[in-house]
This record gives sequence, structure tokens and C-alpha cells, in this order.
Amino acid sequence: MSDELRTRGRPSLVVGVDGFLRPASVRLEHGHRDPDAYYDGWLDTGALWREVFGPLEPDGDGRVLPDLRDPVTDRATRSPYVQLPPGGILLLHGPLLLHHWFPFDLTLHVLLTPAALRRRTPDSDHWTLPAYERYARETDPGATTDVLIRADDPRHPAWNG
Repeated sequence: MSDELRTRGRPSLVVGVDGFLRPASVRLEHGHRDPDAYYDGWLDTGALWREVFGPLEPDGDGRVLPDLRDPVTDRATRSPYVQLPPGGILLLHGPLLLHHWFPFDLTLHVLLTPAALRRRTPDSDHWTLPAYERYARETDPGATTDVLIRADDPRHPAWNG
């Protein structure tokens, strides 16, 4: 998507939230498989506000940090800041984002039925499924997102928007 925007004259920056996970010592405080901690405590929302959203506010300087922490090594990435010019587009992606009330201009949600989510989630990650159930119940992304993509069969996605 970023390349398509760039060819249309719109600079963009893709940021994945996996680069903004809290340190393992904090996010795994309640164990490696706590669905409530996964839902509420894994993402460093303060760092996202400070390093991504704040610089893009009207009075911000446009210098965005694309990631803060390597999710594999759990160490600082030391990535350089990226200048996103006025009119640039931030493409932020990751799970469970709508319940954080970030200042999105446009939201897109990939919806899977619970059965499809269970099938497509690796067995080792099934412990996260209660967090996704909670997310669906509390956030209702199917009703609150701007663009909804139904992807039970990834070969035949359907979308509205």
C-alpha cells in the first residue's frame, strides 16, 4: 500500500506495532500466556503516542520513530527517525488497536469468524484467542471501523467501506 501511495504522490510510512511492545520484563509479568496482559499490557501505548502520533499532530515536527524495540531480541532498535512531510500518511498495523482510541483518520479491520480465527491461529498462540474474543465484545470492530474486510477465506476476501 505504501508504494501505491508514493506513486500517487503521497509520501507514507508503515509502522508495525510489534516494534512498540513493552519490554518482556513488563509485558510478561503475569506469565507468557496471559490473555488479559496480551490485551491490555503488551503494547507500549505511551511510546506510540510520544514517538508516532505526537510528531504528526499539527504542532509536531513530523519526525516519527518507526520502531522502538526489537520484538525478538527485546532490545532497543536504535532506528533513526523518519521525516514524514505534511500531507504524508501513516499506515499503522497490528492486532487489537481499536480499543486504544488512537487518533486514526481511517480504520481498516480484517474480520475473521471465531472458527476461522481459531483455524488460522497457530496452536502455540491459541492462548491469545480469549483476548480476541474480549476485543470483539468490547470494541465491536465490525461496527466501528471505516473499512471492514471479511477474510475467513483469504482467497476470497469481501469488504465494505
